[in-house]
Amino acid sequence: MKKQSAKAFRCPCCKFKTLGTLAQYEICPVCFWEDDGQNDDNAAAIMGGPNGSISLCTARDNYARFGAVDEKLLPYVRQPLPDEI
Repeated sequence: MKKQSAKAFRCPCCKFKTLGTLAQYEICPVCFWEDDGQNDDNAAAIMGGPNGSISLCTARDNYARFGAVDEKLLPYVRQPLPDEI
């Protein structure tokens, strides 16, 4: 039997329930967004920090196009688990 993820919060980028806390720099295993607290209110801003030169808007577009916040991060992502959807 597969272990359930028990994550309570949705990633601001891919929207899957992969985070145990919000704005605590946790990396989403589905899209590789590092949750630094950026959200819809400032999604177009490039904040620097852990996500470098990628805004949340760009990360969302990239995830929709090829499955990760940045193409070079594709080897590190996975499909969402059933309980993360």
